[in-house]
Amino acid sequence: MSLNVYFDKDADPVLLRDRRVAVLGYGAQGRAHALNLRDSGVDVVVGLRSGSLSRDACARDGIEVAAIEAAVAGAAV
Repeated sequence: MSLNVYFDKDADPVLLRDRRVAVLGYGAQGRAHALNLRDSGVDVVVGLRSGSLSRDACARDGIEVAAIEAAVAGAAV
């Protein structure tokens, strides 16, 4: 079994700059990923179910929210 370890130098954030990324859910992991991507200049949309209690948290954080289907359909990643 081989293990690959990646570092910042191995990633090219420019590859995501002109693409929209959908993050599904806004719990501990989804929020962290969405905010990190947004703060890195990536166009992010969060997909949530209707009636999700996370909608208010997204609004407070300035993150766009869409229905899961719409978020996925409008994203490249």
